[in-house]
Amino acid sequence: MRGSEFTELKAFAAVVERASFARAAEHLGLSPSALSQTIRQLESRIGARLLNRTTRSVAPSASGELLYRRIAPLFCEMDAAVAEASEAAGRTSGTLRINTLGLAARTLIAPRLARFHRAHPEVVLDIVVDDALADIVSGRFDAGIRVGGQLEKDMVAVRLTPDLDMIAVASPDYLARRGVPRTPAELHQHACINWRLQMDGRHYRWEFEKRGKRLEVAVDGPIVTNHADVGVAAALNGLGIAYHFERDGVGDLLAQGRLVQVLADWSISRPGLFLYHPSRRHRPALLGAFIDCLLDRDTDDRLDPVGA
Repeated sequence: MRGSEFTELKAFAAVVERASFARAAEHLGLSPSALSQTIRQLESRIGARLLNRTTRSVAPSASGELLYRRIAPLFCEMDAAVAEASEAAGRTSGTLRINTLGLAARTLIAPRLARFHRAHPEVVLDIVVDDALADIVSGRFDAGIRVGGQLEKDMVAVRLTPDLDMIAVASPDYLARRGVPRTPAELHQHACINWRLQMDGRHYRWEFEKRGKRLEVAVDGPIVTNHADVGVAAALNGLGIAYHFERDGVGDLLAQGRLVQVLADWSISRPGLFLYHPSRRHRPALLGAFIDCLLDRDTDDRLDPVGA
């Protein structure tokens, strides 16, 4: 393979993985126009359109999807080989690509970013926040972070947090106007903030359990979202009852009295957050350093504030 052909394929893979010419160009250190020209050259050489482009999005065509699935594992192996060579030389360097839930990004990764960078200045963290449960293998991610029950099969998993409590919350103003639900069935008489599951577009059915009796409730309300911050903001503004992980900032709002928990005796716990990666992927130094940082095994320093 000629060097220009390798460059074209690498550019194509970067666009597919980031679903954006601008983000791919930034990652590759190219101008968007230079990247577009590179993709056109690849499409001309292959004789097929590889990417479907609109003003707002870019996605692989059928031919592009086939090509990407064949070359992605090869790039993974090359990245791993380069990382291993660097590690053998005693350096922790390279790029570590992480696909993570927003919950983990906010509560685990963001407070530790500056500390990780100080300890490993030659490592580039490429963090994609994604609640859609993407396939980390086809997306060429080194690891993903998910709630335990959502882990992909045949993965090595490392627990990052204890189990997570799911709670229903509302503002004092909303409860004063609409009353307090005593059972999950009474949620049908209330406005609720719905979660949309990105993998298939369905609304999440709220889960409850009491004395061994488990229920799933389909709720309705004025807001549907796939972002925790939107759901919490809607609840704070009295628009309805929200259902969230207590760890995701909701606990602080409860302590401040800005939100009130309802149906506490029906609350459930979900498996905690886990980092997982393919068992065949061999990147012990990079990934091990990142895991140590998330588990606070690398230092006793205090966590950095978000945005530091």
